[in-house]
Amino acid sequence: MITLFRSAGVITGLLFALLLSSGSSAAQTLNAREILARMEATMRGDASYFEMSMSIVRPRYSREVQLKSWSMGDDFSLTLITAPARDQGTVFLKREREIWNYVPNIDRTIKMPPSMMSQSWMGSDFTNDDLVRESSVIDDYEHQILREEIYEGHKVWVLELTPKPDTAIVWGRVRMWISQQHYLQLRIENDDQSNQLANTMELSDIQPMGGRLLPTLMKMTPADKPDHHTLMRYLTVEFDPPLDASFFTRQNMQRVR
Repeated sequence: MITLFRSAGVITGLLFALLLSSGSSAAQTLNAREILARMEATMRGDASYFEMSMSIVRPRYSREVQLKSWSMGDDFSLTLITAPARDQGTVFLKREREIWNYVPNIDRTIKMPPSMMSQSWMGSDFTNDDLVRESSVIDDYEHQILREEIYEGHKVWVLELTPKPDTAIVWGRVRMWISQQHYLQLRIENDDQSNQLANTMELSDIQPMGGRLLPTLMKMTPADKPDHHTLMRYLTVEFDPPLDASFFTRQNMQRVR
């Protein structure tokens, strides 16, 4: 009986090792597009609601912004500025391929052309495209896995994204560090159209939020101004709130609170 028990233990151990091995092998056989799809599902879901704080840090001053953001898939997003008072009520809307900005001080809604996507968002180191996400990381880029490595204690894939020729993309090339365990973005490097590093976003402070693990702090640093940076921190996260396309309208830009 002892021999049989020991044999069973060995077999169980071998089966466990095989299961681990097969799981690891399955992860390694994912292509870049599948990794990005899993990352998007993890970090955004089908729909989401966020409350965030943004700190714009400069050598001589800093500025704080508070915001709420709703999104549904790749086609719909709405972002409301709640503070400071001078910017309160400012709204950014993405509805399919159209981007709109409502400015309460002049009670005017402005359609944003593609040329504005590379401009600073609210005076920060993020661009309009970073926040509104006009482009899709899955559909508007070609992807490849550059390598696997250890980054900040996490085993990651390093992916390279190159814009497709027929898309109006701000960046010339993008590199993403995505964790293999939880499919989380941990670092993003954006190159300009000359393939020179434009900025780096670092995602950290992974915590449970909205029923899943997420990096709760994002730091964006421009390559040409290393003493400048912008911090974005998640305060509240809700996944799959009851949203539909009727929420993401120009009329609702003036009503949302």
